[in-house]
Amino acid sequence: MRTTAATRRRGGTVLLTLAAGQFLMTLDTSVMNVSIATIANDLGTTVTGIQTAITLYTLVMAMLMVTGGKIGALIGRRRAFAIGCVVYGCGSLTTSLAPGLGVLIVGWSVLEGLGAVLIMPAIVALVASNFEQAQRPRAYGLVASAGAIAVAVGPLVGGLVTTYFSWRWVFAGEVLIVLVILVLARRMADPERGERPALDFAGTALSALGLGLVVFGVLRSGTWGWILPRPGAPALLGLSLVLWLVLAGGVVLWLFLLWEHRRVARGREPLVDPAMLGNRRLRAGLTVFSGQYLIQAGLFFVVPLFLSISLGLSTVETGLRLLPLSITLLAAAAGIPRLWPHISPRRVVRAGLVTLFVALVAFFAALDAGAGPEVTTVPMLLAGLGIGALASQLGSVTVSAVPDERSSEVGGLQNTFTNLGASLGTALAGSVLIAVLTSSFLDGIRDNPAVPPQVTAQAEVQLAGGAPFVSDAALEANLAAAGVPAPTAQGIVESNRDARIQGLRAAIAVLALAAVVAVFFTRRIPEEQPGGSPGAGEDSRRSGPAGHSGGVDGGTRAGGPAAPPGAGSPGRDEQHPVPPL
Repeated sequence: MRTTAATRRRGGTVLLTLAAGQFLMTLDTSVMNVSIATIANDLGTTVTGIQTAITLYTLVMAMLMVTGGKIGALIGRRRAFAIGCVVYGCGSLTTSLAPGLGVLIVGWSVLEGLGAVLIMPAIVALVASNFEQAQRPRAYGLVASAGAIAVAVGPLVGGLVTTYFSWRWVFAGEVLIVLVILVLARRMADPERGERPALDFAGTALSALGLGLVVFGVLRSGTWGWILPRPGAPALLGLSLVLWLVLAGGVVLWLFLLWEHRRVARGREPLVDPAMLGNRRLRAGLTVFSGQYLIQAGLFFVVPLFLSISLGLSTVETGLRLLPLSITLLAAAAGIPRLWPHISPRRVVRAGLVTLFVALVAFFAALDAGAGPEVTTVPMLLAGLGIGALASQLGSVTVSAVPDERSSEVGGLQNTFTNLGASLGTALAGSVLIAVLTSSFLDGIRDNPAVPPQVTAQAEVQLAGGAPFVSDAALEANLAAAGVPAPTAQGIVESNRDARIQGLRAAIAVLALAAVVAVFFTRRIPEEQPGGSPGAGEDSRRSGPAGHSGGVDGGTRAGGPAAPPGAGSPGRDEQHPVPPL
Protein backbone atom coordinates (compact mmCIF):
# COMPACT_ATOMS: atom_id res chain seq x y z
CA MET A 1 0.00 0.00 0.00
CA ARG A 2 2.89 2.28 0.82
CA THR A 3 4.38 1.58 -2.58
CA THR A 4 1.13 2.46 -4.30
CA ALA A 5 0.83 5.73 -2.38
CA ALA A 6 4.46 6.63 -3.08
CA THR A 7 4.04 5.79 -6.74
CA ARG A 8 0.95 7.97 -6.96
CA ARG A 9 2.78 10.84 -5.30
CA ARG A 10 5.60 10.44 -7.80
CA GLY A 11 3.08 10.40 -10.66
CA GLY A 12 1.50 13.58 -9.33
CA THR A 13 4.91 15.22 -9.06
CA VAL A 14 5.78 14.26 -12.64
CA LEU A 15 2.48 15.63 -13.90
CA LEU A 16 2.94 18.85 -11.94
CA THR A 17 6.46 19.25 -13.35
CA LEU A 18 5.39 18.77 -16.97
CA ALA A 19 2.32 20.99 -16.57
CA ALA A 20 4.52 23.69 -15.04
CA GLY A 21 6.84 23.45 -18.02
CA GLN A 22 3.92 23.81 -20.45
CA PHE A 23 2.52 26.73 -18.43
CA LEU A 24 5.91 28.45 -18.50
CA MET A 25 6.24 28.06 -22.27
CA THR A 26 3.02 30.00 -22.80
CA LEU A 27 2.86 32.50 -19.94
CA ASP A 28 5.41 35.05 -21.07
CA THR A 29 3.97 35.20 -24.60
CA SER A 30 0.61 36.36 -23.26
CA VAL A 31 2.33 38.70 -20.83
CA MET A 32 4.40 40.15 -23.66
CA ASN A 33 1.31 40.70 -25.79
CA VAL A 34 -0.53 42.58 -23.06
CA SER A 35 2.49 44.70 -22.07
CA ILE A 36 3.77 45.68 -25.52
CA ALA A 37 3.33 49.44 -25.09
CA THR A 38 4.92 49.50 -21.62
CA ILE A 39 7.91 47.37 -22.66
CA ALA A 40 8.45 49.47 -25.79
CA ASN A 41 8.49 52.67 -23.73
CA ASP A 42 10.82 51.17 -21.11
CA LEU A 43 13.32 49.95 -23.71
CA GLY A 44 13.20 53.10 -25.82
CA THR A 45 11.84 51.34 -28.87
CA THR A 46 8.54 51.16 -30.73
CA VAL A 47 5.59 48.79 -30.67
CA THR A 48 6.80 47.52 -34.04
CA GLY A 49 10.12 46.61 -32.43
CA ILE A 50 8.44 44.52 -29.74
CA GLN A 51 6.23 42.87 -32.35
CA THR A 52 9.42 41.96 -34.23
CA ALA A 53 10.70 40.20 -31.11
CA ILE A 54 7.43 38.27 -30.81
CA THR A 55 7.61 37.30 -34.49
CA LEU A 56 11.18 36.05 -34.14
CA TYR A 57 10.22 33.98 -31.10
CA THR A 58 7.50 32.23 -33.10
CA LEU A 59 9.87 31.74 -36.02
CA VAL A 60 12.58 30.11 -33.89
CA MET A 61 10.07 27.63 -32.47
CA ALA A 62 8.41 26.81 -35.78
CA MET A 63 11.74 26.36 -37.58
CA LEU A 64 13.46 24.11 -35.03
CA MET A 65 10.70 22.25 -33.18
CA VAL A 66 11.10 19.06 -35.23
CA THR A 67 14.86 19.16 -34.68
CA GLY A 68 14.29 19.66 -30.95
CA GLY A 69 12.20 16.50 -30.87
CA LYS A 70 14.92 14.53 -32.64
CA ILE A 71 17.59 15.84 -30.24
CA GLY A 72 15.45 14.61 -27.36
CA ALA A 73 15.35 11.16 -28.92
CA LEU A 74 19.14 11.18 -29.30
CA ILE A 75 20.26 12.49 -25.89
CA GLY A 76 17.30 11.40 -23.77
CA ARG A 77 14.00 13.18 -23.17
CA ARG A 78 14.64 14.06 -19.54
CA ARG A 79 18.08 15.45 -20.35
CA ALA A 80 16.67 17.46 -23.28
CA PHE A 81 13.94 18.78 -20.97
CA ALA A 82 16.52 19.81 -18.35
CA ILE A 83 18.89 21.43 -20.86
CA GLY A 84 15.96 23.26 -22.43
CA CYS A 85 14.92 24.57 -19.01
CA VAL A 86 18.45 25.85 -18.36
CA VAL A 87 18.57 27.62 -21.73
CA TYR A 88 15.07 29.00 -21.20
CA GLY A 89 15.98 30.23 -17.72
CA CYS A 90 19.07 32.01 -19.08
CA GLY A 91 16.85 33.64 -21.69
CA SER A 92 14.34 34.76 -19.05
CA LEU A 93 17.11 36.25 -16.91
CA THR A 94 18.57 38.04 -19.93
CA THR A 95 15.12 39.39 -20.84
CA SER A 96 14.47 40.66 -17.32
CA LEU A 97 17.75 42.64 -17.42
CA ALA A 98 17.49 43.80 -21.06
CA PRO A 99 18.54 47.46 -21.48
CA GLY A 100 17.30 47.64 -25.06
CA LEU A 101 15.59 45.83 -27.91
CA GLY A 102 18.71 43.99 -29.10
CA VAL A 103 19.27 42.24 -25.75
CA LEU A 104 15.53 41.53 -25.48
CA ILE A 105 15.63 39.73 -28.85
CA VAL A 106 18.66 37.69 -27.76
CA GLY A 107 17.11 36.73 -24.44
CA TRP A 108 13.46 36.25 -25.36
CA SER A 109 13.32 35.50 -29.09
CA VAL A 110 16.50 33.43 -29.38
CA LEU A 111 17.40 31.85 -26.02
CA GLU A 112 13.85 31.26 -24.81
CA GLY A 113 12.87 30.06 -28.27
CA LEU A 114 15.76 27.57 -28.35
CA GLY A 115 14.86 26.38 -24.86
CA ALA A 116 11.26 25.87 -25.92
CA VAL A 117 12.18 23.68 -28.90
CA LEU A 118 13.86 21.25 -26.50
CA ILE A 119 11.24 21.43 -23.74
CA MET A 120 7.97 21.12 -25.66
CA PRO A 121 8.67 17.89 -27.62
CA ALA A 122 10.22 16.38 -24.48
CA ILE A 123 7.04 17.07 -22.51
CA VAL A 124 5.01 14.97 -24.97
CA ALA A 125 7.52 12.12 -24.81
CA LEU A 126 7.85 12.22 -21.01
CA VAL A 127 4.11 11.80 -20.58
CA ALA A 128 4.38 8.67 -22.73
CA SER A 129 7.28 7.29 -20.68
CA ASN A 130 5.85 8.10 -17.24
CA PHE A 131 2.19 7.09 -17.55
CA GLU A 132 0.40 3.98 -18.66
CA GLN A 133 -1.43 4.30 -21.94
CA ALA A 134 -4.84 4.21 -20.24
CA GLN A 135 -3.79 7.17 -18.07
CA ARG A 136 -2.33 9.29 -20.86
CA PRO A 137 -5.50 11.06 -22.08
CA ARG A 138 -5.98 12.63 -18.66
CA ALA A 139 -2.26 13.43 -18.35
CA TYR A 140 -2.09 15.01 -21.81
CA GLY A 141 -5.30 16.90 -21.09
CA LEU A 142 -3.97 18.41 -17.87
CA VAL A 143 -0.61 19.31 -19.43
CA ALA A 144 -2.25 20.87 -22.50
CA SER A 145 -4.75 22.76 -20.35
CA ALA A 146 -1.87 24.29 -18.39
CA GLY A 147 -0.71 26.04 -21.56
CA ALA A 148 -4.18 27.26 -22.44
CA ILE A 149 -4.73 28.51 -18.89
CA ALA A 150 -1.47 30.46 -19.16
CA VAL A 151 -2.89 32.20 -22.23
CA ALA A 152 -6.03 33.09 -20.31
CA VAL A 153 -4.42 34.27 -17.05
CA GLY A 154 -1.38 35.83 -18.74
CA PRO A 155 -3.13 39.17 -19.35
CA LEU A 156 -4.26 39.24 -15.71
CA VAL A 157 -0.80 38.41 -14.38
CA GLY A 158 0.87 40.77 -16.83
CA GLY A 159 -1.56 43.56 -16.01
CA LEU A 160 -1.11 43.25 -12.25
CA VAL A 161 2.67 42.93 -12.30
CA THR A 162 3.21 45.59 -14.98
CA THR A 163 0.84 48.04 -13.29
CA TYR A 164 2.08 47.67 -9.71
CA PHE A 165 5.68 46.52 -10.21
CA SER A 166 7.44 46.00 -13.55
CA TRP A 167 7.12 43.65 -16.51
CA ARG A 168 10.70 42.57 -15.74
CA TRP A 169 9.52 40.79 -12.59
CA VAL A 170 7.50 38.33 -14.70
CA PHE A 171 10.64 37.11 -16.44
CA ALA A 172 12.66 37.14 -13.22
CA GLY A 173 9.95 35.01 -11.64
CA GLU A 174 10.26 32.54 -14.50
CA VAL A 175 13.87 31.91 -13.49
CA LEU A 176 12.68 30.78 -10.06
CA ILE A 177 10.04 28.53 -11.63
CA VAL A 178 12.73 26.98 -13.85
CA LEU A 179 14.86 26.18 -10.79
CA VAL A 180 11.91 24.43 -9.11
CA ILE A 181 11.17 22.46 -12.29
CA LEU A 182 14.80 21.31 -12.52
CA VAL A 183 14.67 19.98 -8.95
CA LEU A 184 11.39 18.13 -9.57
CA ALA A 185 12.49 16.79 -12.97
CA ARG A 186 14.85 14.31 -11.34
CA ARG A 187 11.85 12.15 -10.39
CA MET A 188 10.76 11.60 -13.98
CA ALA A 189 11.38 8.28 -15.72
CA ASP A 190 13.28 8.28 -19.00
CA PRO A 191 13.30 5.12 -21.14
CA GLU A 192 16.58 3.55 -22.08
CA ARG A 193 17.99 4.86 -25.33
CA GLY A 194 19.19 2.51 -28.00
CA GLU A 195 21.62 3.30 -30.78
CA ARG A 196 22.31 7.00 -31.23
CA PRO A 197 22.42 7.84 -34.94
CA ALA A 198 23.88 11.08 -36.25
CA LEU A 199 21.61 14.09 -36.58
CA ASP A 200 20.36 14.87 -40.09
CA PHE A 201 21.88 18.34 -40.55
CA ALA A 202 20.72 18.76 -44.16
CA GLY A 203 17.18 17.78 -43.16
CA THR A 204 17.36 20.20 -40.24
CA ALA A 205 18.35 23.06 -42.53
CA LEU A 206 15.66 22.27 -45.12
CA SER A 207 12.86 21.85 -42.56
CA ALA A 208 13.88 25.01 -40.68
CA LEU A 209 14.05 27.05 -43.89
CA GLY A 210 10.75 25.72 -45.26
CA LEU A 211 8.81 26.20 -42.02
CA GLY A 212 10.44 29.57 -41.44
CA LEU A 213 9.38 30.86 -44.85
CA VAL A 214 5.79 29.67 -44.37
CA VAL A 215 5.41 31.04 -40.84
CA PHE A 216 7.09 34.34 -41.66
CA GLY A 217 4.84 34.77 -44.67
CA VAL A 218 1.73 34.05 -42.60
CA LEU A 219 2.83 36.43 -39.85
CA ARG A 220 3.36 39.25 -42.37
CA SER A 221 0.03 38.69 -44.13
CA GLY A 222 -1.80 41.26 -42.02
CA THR A 223 0.70 43.96 -43.04
CA TRP A 224 1.55 42.96 -46.60
CA GLY A 225 -1.72 41.32 -47.74
CA TRP A 226 -2.34 37.67 -48.57
CA ILE A 227 -2.44 37.82 -52.39
CA LEU A 228 -2.66 41.44 -53.54
CA PRO A 229 -0.09 43.70 -51.89
CA ARG A 230 -1.18 46.52 -49.65
CA PRO A 231 0.01 50.02 -50.58
CA GLY A 232 3.71 50.29 -49.81
CA ALA A 233 4.10 46.55 -49.19
CA PRO A 234 6.69 44.48 -51.10
CA ALA A 235 5.45 42.69 -54.20
CA LEU A 236 6.71 40.38 -56.94
CA LEU A 237 5.00 40.17 -60.34
CA GLY A 238 2.10 42.17 -58.92
CA LEU A 239 1.44 39.70 -56.10
CA SER A 240 2.07 40.07 -52.38
CA LEU A 241 5.38 38.74 -51.13
CA VAL A 242 3.38 36.71 -48.58
CA LEU A 243 2.13 34.41 -51.35
CA TRP A 244 5.64 33.89 -52.71
CA LEU A 245 7.06 33.20 -49.25
CA VAL A 246 4.42 30.56 -48.54
CA LEU A 247 4.93 28.95 -51.96
CA ALA A 248 8.71 28.97 -51.55
CA GLY A 249 8.34 27.42 -48.11
CA GLY A 250 6.13 24.70 -49.59
CA VAL A 251 8.73 23.91 -52.25
CA VAL A 252 11.50 23.69 -49.66
CA LEU A 253 9.38 21.39 -47.48
CA TRP A 254 8.76 19.19 -50.54
CA LEU A 255 12.53 19.01 -51.07
CA PHE A 256 12.87 18.14 -47.38
CA LEU A 257 10.53 15.16 -47.79
CA LEU A 258 12.45 14.00 -50.86
CA TRP A 259 15.67 14.21 -48.85
CA GLU A 260 14.15 12.21 -45.98
CA HIS A 261 12.94 9.49 -48.37
CA ARG A 262 16.46 9.32 -49.78
CA ARG A 263 17.99 8.87 -46.31
CA VAL A 264 15.52 6.12 -45.46
CA ALA A 265 16.28 4.34 -48.76
CA ARG A 266 19.98 4.40 -47.86
CA GLY A 267 19.31 2.98 -44.39
CA ARG A 268 20.20 6.19 -42.57
CA GLU A 269 18.22 7.81 -39.75
CA PRO A 270 15.99 10.63 -41.04
CA LEU A 271 15.04 13.74 -39.13
CA VAL A 272 11.38 12.79 -39.67
CA ASP A 273 10.41 9.33 -40.88
CA PRO A 274 8.20 9.97 -43.95
CA ALA A 275 6.22 6.86 -42.99
CA MET A 276 5.00 8.74 -39.91
CA LEU A 277 3.35 11.34 -42.12
CA GLY A 278 1.69 8.51 -44.02
CA ASN A 279 0.02 7.38 -40.80
CA ARG A 280 -3.57 8.53 -41.24
CA ARG A 281 -4.38 8.54 -37.53
CA LEU A 282 -1.34 10.64 -36.74
CA ARG A 283 -2.03 12.94 -39.68
CA ALA A 284 -5.64 13.42 -38.55
CA GLY A 285 -4.55 14.21 -35.01
CA LEU A 286 -1.97 16.74 -36.17
CA THR A 287 -4.43 18.41 -38.55
CA VAL A 288 -7.11 18.78 -35.88
CA PHE A 289 -4.45 20.01 -33.44
CA SER A 290 -3.55 22.71 -35.96
CA GLY A 291 -7.23 23.61 -36.34
CA GLN A 292 -7.70 23.82 -32.58
CA TYR A 293 -4.80 26.23 -32.17
CA LEU A 294 -5.91 28.27 -35.17
CA ILE A 295 -9.31 28.84 -33.53
CA GLN A 296 -7.82 29.24 -30.06
CA ALA A 297 -5.21 31.81 -31.11
CA GLY A 298 -7.76 33.75 -33.15
CA LEU A 299 -10.17 33.80 -30.21
CA PHE A 300 -7.49 35.03 -27.81
CA PHE A 301 -6.67 37.73 -30.34
CA VAL A 302 -10.23 38.97 -30.93
CA VAL A 303 -11.74 38.83 -27.43
CA PRO A 304 -9.05 40.96 -25.70
CA LEU A 305 -9.34 43.52 -28.52
CA PHE A 306 -13.08 43.78 -27.88
CA LEU A 307 -12.66 44.05 -24.12
CA SER A 308 -9.64 46.34 -23.88
CA ILE A 309 -10.10 48.59 -26.93
CA SER A 310 -13.77 48.54 -27.87
CA LEU A 311 -14.96 48.66 -24.25
CA GLY A 312 -11.91 50.31 -22.69
CA LEU A 313 -11.43 47.74 -19.92
CA SER A 314 -8.14 47.71 -18.06
CA THR A 315 -5.64 44.92 -18.47
CA VAL A 316 -6.67 43.40 -15.13
CA GLU A 317 -10.38 43.56 -16.00
CA THR A 318 -9.68 41.97 -19.38
CA GLY A 319 -7.87 39.10 -17.71
CA LEU A 320 -10.75 38.55 -15.30
CA ARG A 321 -13.21 38.32 -18.20
CA LEU A 322 -11.10 35.51 -19.69
CA LEU A 323 -11.05 33.45 -16.48
CA PRO A 324 -14.35 31.60 -17.18
CA LEU A 325 -12.60 29.92 -20.10
CA SER A 326 -9.81 28.70 -17.81
CA ILE A 327 -12.29 27.21 -15.34
CA THR A 328 -14.27 25.16 -17.85
CA LEU A 329 -11.14 24.26 -19.80
CA LEU A 330 -9.51 22.69 -16.76
CA ALA A 331 -12.75 20.97 -15.77
CA ALA A 332 -13.16 19.40 -19.22
CA ALA A 333 -9.50 18.48 -19.71
CA ALA A 334 -9.30 16.72 -16.33
CA GLY A 335 -12.90 15.57 -15.96
CA ILE A 336 -13.60 13.84 -19.27
CA PRO A 337 -10.82 11.20 -18.98
CA ARG A 338 -11.63 10.69 -15.31
CA LEU A 339 -15.42 10.33 -15.65
CA TRP A 340 -15.48 8.62 -19.05
CA PRO A 341 -12.11 6.84 -19.43
CA HIS A 342 -13.37 4.64 -22.29
CA ILE A 343 -15.30 7.24 -24.26
CA SER A 344 -14.67 7.49 -28.00
CA PRO A 345 -11.91 10.03 -28.75
CA ARG A 346 -13.56 10.83 -32.08
CA ARG A 347 -16.83 11.64 -30.34
CA VAL A 348 -15.12 13.89 -27.78
CA VAL A 349 -13.08 15.71 -30.43
CA ARG A 350 -16.15 16.33 -32.57
CA ALA A 351 -18.12 17.48 -29.53
CA GLY A 352 -15.27 19.86 -28.66
CA LEU A 353 -15.22 21.39 -32.12
CA VAL A 354 -19.03 21.73 -32.16
CA THR A 355 -18.91 23.40 -28.73
CA LEU A 356 -16.28 25.82 -30.01
CA PHE A 357 -18.50 26.56 -33.00
CA VAL A 358 -21.49 27.26 -30.72
CA ALA A 359 -19.32 29.53 -28.55
CA LEU A 360 -18.23 31.54 -31.58
CA VAL A 361 -21.77 31.79 -32.94
CA ALA A 362 -23.03 32.96 -29.52
CA PHE A 363 -20.32 35.63 -29.39
CA PHE A 364 -21.07 36.68 -32.97
CA ALA A 365 -24.78 37.04 -32.18
CA ALA A 366 -24.16 39.04 -29.00
CA LEU A 367 -21.79 41.56 -30.57
CA ASP A 368 -23.40 44.88 -31.33
CA ALA A 369 -22.66 48.55 -30.74
CA GLY A 370 -24.24 48.50 -27.27
CA ALA A 371 -22.75 45.20 -26.06
CA GLY A 372 -20.99 45.20 -22.70
CA PRO A 373 -18.32 42.89 -21.26
CA GLU A 374 -20.96 40.47 -19.94
CA VAL A 375 -21.59 39.16 -23.50
CA THR A 376 -18.26 37.28 -23.33
CA THR A 377 -19.16 35.16 -20.29
CA VAL A 378 -21.22 32.41 -21.92
CA PRO A 379 -19.00 32.19 -25.05
CA MET A 380 -15.90 31.92 -22.85
CA LEU A 381 -17.46 29.17 -20.74
CA LEU A 382 -18.39 27.22 -23.88
CA ALA A 383 -15.02 27.85 -25.54
CA GLY A 384 -13.26 26.51 -22.45
CA LEU A 385 -15.33 23.34 -22.58
CA GLY A 386 -14.51 22.87 -26.27
CA ILE A 387 -10.78 23.47 -25.92
CA GLY A 388 -10.64 21.29 -22.80
CA ALA A 389 -12.40 18.44 -24.61
CA LEU A 390 -9.88 18.62 -27.44
CA ALA A 391 -6.97 18.85 -25.01
CA SER A 392 -8.16 15.73 -23.19
CA GLN A 393 -7.82 13.53 -26.30
CA LEU A 394 -5.58 14.87 -29.07
CA GLY A 395 -2.22 14.51 -27.32
CA SER A 396 -2.91 10.86 -26.54
CA VAL A 397 -4.26 10.22 -30.06
CA THR A 398 -1.12 11.52 -31.78
CA VAL A 399 1.42 9.88 -29.50
CA SER A 400 -0.39 6.51 -29.43
CA ALA A 401 -0.21 6.41 -33.23
CA VAL A 402 3.52 5.60 -33.05
CA PRO A 403 5.79 3.39 -30.94
CA ASP A 404 6.80 4.94 -27.62
CA GLU A 405 10.42 5.47 -28.71
CA ARG A 406 9.17 7.85 -31.41
CA SER A 407 7.05 9.94 -29.04
CA SER A 408 9.69 12.69 -28.93
CA GLU A 409 9.58 13.01 -32.72
CA VAL A 410 5.79 13.19 -32.56
CA GLY A 411 6.18 15.89 -29.94
CA GLY A 412 8.24 17.92 -32.39
CA LEU A 413 5.68 17.45 -35.16
CA GLN A 414 2.80 18.19 -32.79
CA ASN A 415 4.28 21.47 -31.61
CA THR A 416 5.23 22.44 -35.16
CA PHE A 417 1.60 21.99 -36.24
CA THR A 418 0.28 23.90 -33.23
CA ASN A 419 2.67 26.80 -33.90
CA LEU A 420 1.61 26.85 -37.53
CA GLY A 421 -2.05 26.81 -36.48
CA ALA A 422 -1.57 29.57 -33.92
CA SER A 423 0.33 31.75 -36.38
CA LEU A 424 -2.32 31.24 -39.03
CA GLY A 425 -5.14 31.89 -36.55
CA THR A 426 -3.73 35.20 -35.38
CA ALA A 427 -2.84 36.30 -38.91
CA LEU A 428 -6.18 35.21 -40.38
CA ALA A 429 -8.29 36.81 -37.66
CA GLY A 430 -6.19 39.97 -37.77
CA SER A 431 -6.20 40.40 -41.53
CA VAL A 432 -9.95 39.78 -41.83
CA LEU A 433 -10.67 42.12 -38.94
CA ILE A 434 -8.60 44.97 -40.38
CA ALA A 435 -9.96 44.49 -43.90
CA VAL A 436 -13.59 44.59 -42.78
CA LEU A 437 -12.90 47.38 -40.29
CA THR A 438 -11.35 49.52 -43.02
CA SER A 439 -14.07 48.97 -45.60
CA SER A 440 -16.87 49.46 -43.03
CA PHE A 441 -15.26 52.60 -41.65
CA LEU A 442 -14.78 54.17 -45.08
CA ASP A 443 -18.36 53.28 -46.05
CA GLY A 444 -19.58 54.76 -42.79
CA ILE A 445 -17.91 58.15 -43.11
CA ARG A 446 -18.78 58.27 -46.81
CA ASP A 447 -22.48 57.94 -45.94
CA ASN A 448 -22.32 60.21 -42.88
CA PRO A 449 -23.47 63.77 -43.70
CA ALA A 450 -21.46 65.12 -40.75
CA VAL A 451 -18.19 64.14 -42.46
CA PRO A 452 -17.18 66.46 -45.35
CA PRO A 453 -16.24 64.81 -48.70
CA GLN A 454 -12.67 66.16 -48.50
CA VAL A 455 -12.17 64.43 -45.13
CA THR A 456 -13.51 61.18 -46.60
CA ALA A 457 -11.16 61.45 -49.57
CA GLN A 458 -8.20 62.08 -47.29
CA ALA A 459 -9.14 59.08 -45.13
CA GLU A 460 -9.37 56.82 -48.19
CA VAL A 461 -5.80 57.71 -49.10
CA GLN A 462 -4.37 57.44 -45.58
CA LEU A 463 -6.16 54.18 -44.73
CA ALA A 464 -5.51 52.38 -48.01
CA GLY A 465 -3.14 50.05 -46.16
CA GLY A 466 -5.65 49.33 -43.38
CA ALA A 467 -7.36 51.25 -40.61
CA PRO A 468 -5.94 50.95 -37.08
CA PHE A 469 -8.02 49.24 -34.41
CA VAL A 470 -8.26 52.08 -31.88
CA SER A 471 -10.57 53.00 -29.03
CA ASP A 472 -13.06 55.88 -29.12
CA ALA A 473 -10.97 57.82 -26.60
CA ALA A 474 -7.76 57.45 -28.61
CA LEU A 475 -9.49 58.42 -31.83
CA GLU A 476 -11.13 61.46 -30.21
CA ALA A 477 -7.77 62.59 -28.87
CA ASN A 478 -6.12 62.23 -32.28
CA LEU A 479 -8.92 64.10 -34.02
CA ALA A 480 -8.81 66.88 -31.46
CA ALA A 481 -5.03 67.18 -31.87
CA ALA A 482 -5.53 67.41 -35.64
CA GLY A 483 -8.03 70.25 -35.20
CA VAL A 484 -11.03 68.38 -36.65
CA PRO A 485 -14.32 70.20 -35.88
CA ALA A 486 -16.45 68.58 -33.16
CA PRO A 487 -19.42 67.55 -35.40
CA THR A 488 -17.08 65.95 -37.92
CA ALA A 489 -15.09 64.23 -35.18
CA GLN A 490 -18.28 62.83 -33.66
CA GLY A 491 -19.35 61.38 -37.01
CA ILE A 492 -15.93 59.77 -37.50
CA VAL A 493 -16.00 58.27 -33.99
CA GLU A 494 -19.46 56.81 -34.54
CA SER A 495 -18.41 55.29 -37.86
CA ASN A 496 -15.30 53.82 -36.24
CA ARG A 497 -17.38 52.33 -33.41
CA ASP A 498 -19.68 50.55 -35.84
CA ALA A 499 -16.77 49.46 -38.04
CA ARG A 500 -14.97 47.91 -35.05
CA ILE A 501 -17.97 45.71 -34.35
CA GLN A 502 -18.22 44.67 -38.01
CA GLY A 503 -14.53 43.78 -38.06
CA LEU A 504 -14.80 41.73 -34.88
CA ARG A 505 -17.89 39.90 -36.16
CA ALA A 506 -16.12 39.08 -39.44
CA ALA A 507 -13.11 37.65 -37.61
CA ILE A 508 -15.38 35.55 -35.38
CA ALA A 509 -17.27 34.29 -38.44
CA VAL A 510 -14.01 33.11 -40.05
CA LEU A 511 -13.03 31.26 -36.86
CA ALA A 512 -16.46 29.62 -36.72
CA LEU A 513 -16.00 28.48 -40.33
CA ALA A 514 -12.61 27.02 -39.36
CA ALA A 515 -14.31 24.99 -36.62
CA VAL A 516 -16.75 23.55 -39.17
CA VAL A 517 -13.91 22.68 -41.56
CA ALA A 518 -11.94 20.99 -38.75
CA VAL A 519 -14.83 18.60 -38.10
CA PHE A 520 -14.31 17.06 -41.55
CA PHE A 521 -10.76 16.05 -40.57
CA THR A 522 -11.89 13.98 -37.58
CA ARG A 523 -12.85 10.87 -39.57
CA ARG A 524 -9.46 9.27 -38.86
CA ILE A 525 -9.53 10.02 -35.15
CA PRO A 526 -9.93 6.57 -33.53
CA GLU A 527 -13.27 5.42 -32.12
CA GLU A 528 -11.63 3.65 -29.19
CA GLN A 529 -9.21 4.90 -26.58
CA PRO A 530 -5.54 4.00 -27.22
CA GLY A 531 -4.96 0.51 -25.93
CA GLY A 532 -8.66 -0.20 -25.95
CA SER A 533 -8.40 -2.97 -28.50
CA PRO A 534 -5.58 -4.97 -30.04
CA GLY A 535 -4.52 -3.38 -33.25
CA ALA A 536 -5.47 0.07 -34.37
CA GLY A 537 -6.57 -0.45 -37.92
CA GLU A 538 -4.59 -0.74 -41.06
CA ASP A 539 -1.97 1.78 -39.99
CA SER A 540 -0.96 -0.43 -37.09
CA ARG A 541 -0.10 -3.22 -39.49
CA ARG A 542 2.41 -1.20 -41.41
CA SER A 543 6.02 -1.99 -40.74
CA GLY A 544 8.57 0.75 -40.59
CA PRO A 545 11.37 1.25 -43.06
CA ALA A 546 14.35 -0.99 -42.91
CA GLY A 547 16.76 -0.07 -40.21
CA HIS A 548 14.18 1.64 -38.01
CA SER A 549 12.61 0.67 -34.77
CA GLY A 550 9.22 -0.29 -36.08
CA GLY A 551 5.93 0.67 -37.57
CA VAL A 552 4.27 3.98 -37.31
CA ASP A 553 1.14 2.99 -35.46
CA GLY A 554 -0.26 0.79 -32.76
CA GLY A 555 3.12 -0.32 -31.39
CA THR A 556 4.09 -2.63 -34.27
CA ARG A 557 7.81 -3.36 -34.35
CA ALA A 558 9.75 -4.36 -37.45
CA GLY A 559 10.91 -7.92 -37.34
CA GLY A 560 8.61 -8.93 -34.51
CA PRO A 561 5.02 -9.21 -33.39
CA ALA A 562 2.89 -6.27 -32.44
CA ALA A 563 3.50 -5.13 -28.91
CA PRO A 564 0.53 -5.28 -26.58
CA PRO A 565 -1.43 -2.07 -26.23
CA GLY A 566 0.27 0.35 -23.92
CA ALA A 567 3.63 -1.40 -24.06
CA GLY A 568 6.69 0.74 -24.49
CA SER A 569 10.24 -0.17 -25.24
CA PRO A 570 11.21 -3.66 -24.08
CA GLY A 571 12.16 -3.64 -20.45
CA ARG A 572 10.97 -0.08 -19.84
CA ASP A 573 8.35 -0.98 -17.28
CA GLU A 574 10.75 -3.16 -15.34
CA GLN A 575 13.30 -0.36 -15.13
CA HIS A 576 10.89 2.50 -14.43
CA PRO A 577 7.64 1.58 -12.67
CA VAL A 578 4.85 3.51 -14.33
CA PRO A 579 3.04 5.72 -11.81
CA PRO A 580 -0.72 5.84 -11.97
CA LEU A 581 -2.44 9.20 -11.73
